Amino acid sequence: MTDHITTHQAEEDARNDAILIWLNGKLLPRAQALVSVYDSGFMLGDGVWEGLRLYNGKWSFAEEHLDRLFEAAKAIDLDIGLTQEQLFSALSETQTANEMTTDAHARLMVTRGVKTRPFQHPSLSRSGPTIAIIMEHSRPKIPRPIRLATVPHLRGLPMTQDPKLNSHSKLNCILACIAAEKAGADEALMLDVHGFVNTTNACNFFIVKKGAVWTSTGDYCMNGITRQKVIDLCRANDIPVFERNFSLVDTYSADEAFLTGTFGAQTPVSQIDGRTIGSGEMGPVTTRLRALYKALVGA
Repeated sequence: MTDHITTHQAEEDARNDAILIWLNGKLLPRAQALVSVYDSGFMLGDGVWEGLRLYNGKWSFAEEHLDRLFEAAKAIDLDIGLTQEQLFSALSETQTANEMTTDAHARLMVTRGVKTRPFQHPSLSRSGPTIAIIMEHSRPKIPRPIRLATVPHLRGLPMTQDPKLNSHSKLNCILACIAAEKAGADEALMLDVHGFVNTTNACNFFIVKKGAVWTSTGDYCMNGITRQKVIDLCRANDIPVFERNFSLVDTYSADEAFLTGTFGAQTPVSQIDGRTIGSGEMGPVTTRLRALYKALVGA
């Protein structure tokens, strides 16, 4: 099986060749939106980021995304140097400059800035931070349900690198994704340090068993905003939902499985470790949650 797809696969859009990128207060053509090789983000992955979606002129859950960005920056002792209102203004300015109204994706990135010497100590980052907003026309195009493979790479303990932190350093997840592709899958299913099913390398993971929705406890994964919206929608619509520890044995016998993320919203899963999940197609609970979420972001 070599026809890999990704959970962030989008339609080709020629308009993205001419996008303007917001970089440290300036709007620049993408070929000119450059950062230094001495930048902390490039050199060390020292930074935090958020992804946001534009639906019908509105950035969905923008306040929650910006709250999470500022919480992450505080956790790594990084002064963004702007208020949330100023950063949202930069987002809106970039949207207007690119004439985007819907189906756009923004990646908002903040690093510790340019270093004076090529070493890790944060005191060497004396001109910063570096703030960039990449905004692209982006309509998801995921042609079939996703195939997952369990990999040996774990989501680790909070005292190593807390998985709740949306940091620029994603090597653990990248290695997991590579392992999954080598196994003939599209994305990696990662376990936590106790061996319970946790998340994929890029998305939060859910299963459906006998009409009930299960996801991990959230202790060892990015607590995604779309993940929380799905949990909230289940509670508001009388769909039983559990944040719990569960194993691969539970997972293989699931009736449905799906992924959540800012880009793909709810993406169905057809196979895990070569085992077909349910019918192998998007199931009724996933279909219902997709419709509920669409109505929520439309609202």
